[in-house]
Amino acid sequence: MRILQVAPLWERVPPPAYGGTEAVVDLLSNGLIKRGHQVVLQASGDSLTLAELRAVCNHSLRTSSGIESTLPYELLHVAEALRDAQDFDLIHNHTGEILMAFADLADAPMLTTAHCNLTPDTRLIWDRYRGFYNAVSWAQAKRFAGFQHAQFAGIVHNAIDVQTYPFRSDKGDYILCLARIGPEKGTHLAIEVARRLSMPLIIAGKVDRADRDYFESMVKPQIDNSNVWFFGEANAKEKRDLYVRARCLVMPICWEEPFGLVMPEAMACGTPVVAFARGAAPEIVVDGETGFLVNDLDGMVNAVRHVREIDSERCRRHVEERFDVPIMINAYIEVYQNILRGRSRRSASRVSM
Repeated sequence: MRILQVAPLWERVPPPAYGGTEAVVDLLSNGLIKRGHQVVLQASGDSLTLAELRAVCNHSLRTSSGIESTLPYELLHVAEALRDAQDFDLIHNHTGEILMAFADLADAPMLTTAHCNLTPDTRLIWDRYRGFYNAVSWAQAKRFAGFQHAQFAGIVHNAIDVQTYPFRSDKGDYILCLARIGPEKGTHLAIEVARRLSMPLIIAGKVDRADRDYFESMVKPQIDNSNVWFFGEANAKEKRDLYVRARCLVMPICWEEPFGLVMPEAMACGTPVVAFARGAAPEIVVDGETGFLVNDLDGMVNAVRHVREIDSERCRRHVEERFDVPIMINAYIEVYQNILRGRSRRSASRVSM
């Protein structure tokens, strides 16, 4: 197959630090090439890939200076994807609604992976989208329903390259909260868990402009570099070092997280995950075996007290069996083939008429 992978422009592929969507696009694009497929990746010009790279901007939008509006770059990104659509068997859209809005202009079938949640505003486009889509978790799929035209192509869990994550069963004494700093990620609740347990907490993550007020008012005043430490945004090596030594990863998520790559990343390092049982967490963490799923702050505090009971090797095996790259590649190839077989059947039906 010849496939066009269209990534967001905000981060490069793969991302140097934060960027779950771009990390998945990287693993998928390179994995497809290794399976013998032809892949063109449309992404920022600083991306590093085995695929043929096409770019409308030299650097990711987050690292580019002097940009007042991202919209012109995003529109050109979409135009370039549509211009040569007839050269591909399939367009795999990871950019969301901005490309979906123009799907009817593409001369190739489009698969959109729903990396984000549906909102009242974005539903306007989803209700008019005539292409295919997949969800990254069953929890997410339940919220993506009732569309007039969009065709559901299945569930494909995100993946990590497990072999690149170090394993260690001997853990340190700190709790880790590694995520974008924001109210829906519950960073302030992670601080409260550590306070109640009198355990050190390391917070690692980026602070977006939209979350700056939250950081300044709810998180920063609690950072004392004694019990609560703020590491900042961790790159690939740094986050692996943080995962592998942590007593556990806490995920006090206050929203319906579509997936959450940090959970399999931590477990691949043998580190249990203690998460609120929201979003995709129950699909990723095996309660009582690779961590604990809880419903409130008291439950999280109590669960952290028991994380030593979790077998680190079981955590690693779980991720190898469920969330390693080959599993995701196989699933997407099957989705692609189903889409193309369905299209061929419809074409044959029209010809016979």
